[in-house]
Amino acid sequence: MKSLKVVGAVVILSAIAVGLLLYWRHQERYPSTDDAYVGANIIYVAPQVTGQVAEVLVIENQPVKTGDLLFTIDDTQFKASVDQAKANLDSAVQQAQSYGTQIAAAQAVVDSTQSAYNTALSNLERAKALFSDGDLAQASLDQTSSEFARAAAQLTTSQSALLALQSGLAAKQDDILSSQAQVEIAQANQNWTKIFASADGWIANLTLRPGSSVSANAPQFSIVESSDWWVDANFKETSLPRIRPGQQVTVKIDMMPGVTLTGKVASIGRGSGDTFSLLPSENASGNWVKVTRRFPVRVELDPTDAPLRVGGSSKVTVDTTPQAQK
Repeated sequence: MKSLKVVGAVVILSAIAVGLLLYWRHQERYPSTDDAYVGANIIYVAPQVTGQVAEVLVIENQPVKTGDLLFTIDDTQFKASVDQAKANLDSAVQQAQSYGTQIAAAQAVVDSTQSAYNTALSNLERAKALFSDGDLAQASLDQTSSEFARAAAQLTTSQSALLALQSGLAAKQDDILSSQAQVEIAQANQNWTKIFASADGWIANLTLRPGSSVSANAPQFSIVESSDWWVDANFKETSLPRIRPGQQVTVKIDMMPGVTLTGKVASIGRGSGDTFSLLPSENASGNWVKVTRRFPVRVELDPTDAPLRVGGSSKVTVDTTPQAQK
């Protein structure tokens, strides 16, 4: 009877040892963690102009498509800015046209004074020749010289006036370019009073209401993208030597009992979770105790129709066997 008890105890202990060995071997080949959470891209929706909200066209958790109108900002002042900018542009164009007309007239004056200058120069050269031959009196030469000097002065004046008008036209052309830019900016600001969805997804964290004042680039709510889903699993550092990118993964989401998702290891973090925290742990103390660190492993989920939600807890198991490498 005593021997039977001994045999029974040995059998039980052996079974426990075998079970522990099998569990250890399974955990070695299929490391898993419950410290894992569903993730997705989150877009923070912010207006590009400051103003008062006129209309909110979405509600919390509403699915949206790329290009859907989310909310609008009162565009009264922006319309006025567009009108003012267009008026400034028209004024600059009219002034440039006026300069063009004046330049044409000034060019005609330059041409006339140039002709008078050429005539006066010819008369002066002829008078000098006649004076040299003794056929012209000094008084006549002096008069011809005075006429030439007057023609030269008139030519210089007309040319200066033309250059001034041309400079003015160049400045007005710069004003036109500046006014055109102001029109484009004003029109862009007016267009930005309508805020559209930039991706497919669901509205989240919505508190915006008509009449609220919003500031440019200040997030108002979020869109959870529906295109890409992943799981960030925090594995113990002792499991990392067996985990490689590309290995197959199974994921069980707590909020969806009985549903098993698949994916693959996308990447392994280069720092432990507390490395990037605001207040990392301090181990430089006399009573230091070694604690196993956890490192984030990004798991890329295969396409699925499951109703995933960001932040959902999950259990991740990695198949580290050689045939599991994709």
